[in-house]
Amino acid sequence: MGKGDPVSSPHVVMHDPRLNDPEQQIVRTADLAPGELEGVLEVLDAMRAWREAERRTSEASQRYMKLGATDMRALRMLIAAQHQRYAVTPSALAGHLGISTASTTKMLDRLERGGHIVRRPHPDDRRSLVIEVTEETRDAARATVGREHARRFDVIAALSPAHRRIVADFFDAMTATAQRDAV
Repeated sequence: MGKGDPVSSPHVVMHDPRLNDPEQQIVRTADLAPGELEGVLEVLDAMRAWREAERRTSEASQRYMKLGATDMRALRMLIAAQHQRYAVTPSALAGHLGISTASTTKMLDRLERGGHIVRRPHPDDRRSLVIEVTEETRDAARATVGREHARRFDVIAALSPAHRRIVADFFDAMTATAQRDAV
């Protein structure tokens, strides 16, 4: 191999700026005290592991339910709305998902054919429909996504109020960084 040729590696490090930004053009690490960078990288690695676990869980739920990511997001919203006795129209669902009404109609047709939802007349507006999740799909979602959510709830509930505040502040700050980058 010549200089600059790729090296075979079983593990590529994705978030260490010492490796990926050694000139500190994007990430400034020179101001960190010795050892601080390792702590930052530990948090970044934990976040990466969480995202990967979340991705695997989401994909497993999608395979189990035989649905795509948008379909699953729609079902989660519809299930929550039903629990709260909120009537969801196709246009409200389109707004929640950030997709067109035409795409929503195609998705609802697919979900209805699969036995996941039913369309019913709106209780207050005869010109409109409401979308409801079938009992079978609600039970399947509870067995997969619901159980996972319950485990997360338990982990958070086990934290002290002060630690929950720190974690919530951390996620709020991380969310703000993503919103700044969304252009």
